[in-house]
Amino acid sequence: MEKQRTFKQKLILFLKGLVMGAANKVPGVSGGTVSFVFGFYEELIYSFRKVNLNALKFLLRGRFKSFFQYTNAQFVALIMAGSIFSYFSISLILDYFLKYYELYVWSWFFGMIIGSIYYIGKDFGEWNRKNFVFLIFGIALGLGISFLTPARENDNLWFVFVCGIISVSGITLPGLSGSFILILLGNYVLLLVDSVNILLNVFTNLVSGNFEVLADPIKIRYLKIISVFTAGSAFGLVSISHVLGYVLKRWNKIVNAIIIGFITGSLGIVWPWKNKIYTNNNGDFLLDQKGNKVIENYKRYIPETFSLETFLAIFFICFGIGLILAIDYYERRRK
Repeated sequence: MEKQRTFKQKLILFLKGLVMGAANKVPGVSGGTVSFVFGFYEELIYSFRKVNLNALKFLLRGRFKSFFQYTNAQFVALIMAGSIFSYFSISLILDYFLKYYELYVWSWFFGMIIGSIYYIGKDFGEWNRKNFVFLIFGIALGLGISFLTPARENDNLWFVFVCGIISVSGITLPGLSGSFILILLGNYVLLLVDSVNILLNVFTNLVSGNFEVLADPIKIRYLKIISVFTAGSAFGLVSISHVLGYVLKRWNKIVNAIIIGFITGSLGIVWPWKNKIYTNNNGDFLLDQKGNKVIENYKRYIPETFSLETFLAIFFICFGIGLILAIDYYERRRK
């Protein structure tokens, strides 16, 4: 049954969706971690699980009110609206800061993930040998993924559909960055940069009355790509959520131990001192001999000197940790 929410609660959900959407676009940061920390992860999974045969029956019989209540549609719509809006607003701000203040942004995220590990782990309960083994497994899995070598871009529509399914893992699996997975698959720039920019360009042209933009074959190609990617993402959200809902119900402690481990392992992905992910030092995309956009070697290093830049980076790490601890304090005071 769908919860009754006040206007303030609806606005807060939309803002949480904004943060989750921004996190999903940043390689190495998981929107699922945001939903876990903000306390709506289980409701999100539960709501996606409600997209099933019963929901379809409500639709076919014209019982739209029952459909919206059964699927918790208001909650999903607010979160998804915030996430989508973020791609054309907050994400663009993040893109700017990643281009000009990359070290500090990564430091902030690094700190928030450290804080998130504490936030999620503090209510775990008693640790036994079995849960500890799954914790180590999660850490190893997260570290293993962070050191994989990225592939080349592939715009085959079937592959794009699969990318859509995999990319939403960042929403459904805390600690797993859907954007970073797209980098490993070689399609981050194609799907989350080029296609999104083309979509925004087409939309603004249509709003201004310029319908000639639909005659451009290059723009139509990108619209097809982002449409297929969106369809894959929707399919992935529903299918993965059904699996997760089942395992969370049967093996809650084990799944949470893996999630905590996975988030810990993902720290290697967001380590602040590393090369840029998809641009060179001038912010321009790298090209191979065929003119395709490529990914820079994903290296990490330790800063050699403690300069002002390094101290500022450490400050932002502490700020990120403090932000999560402040959220935790606020939640405890509110209860």
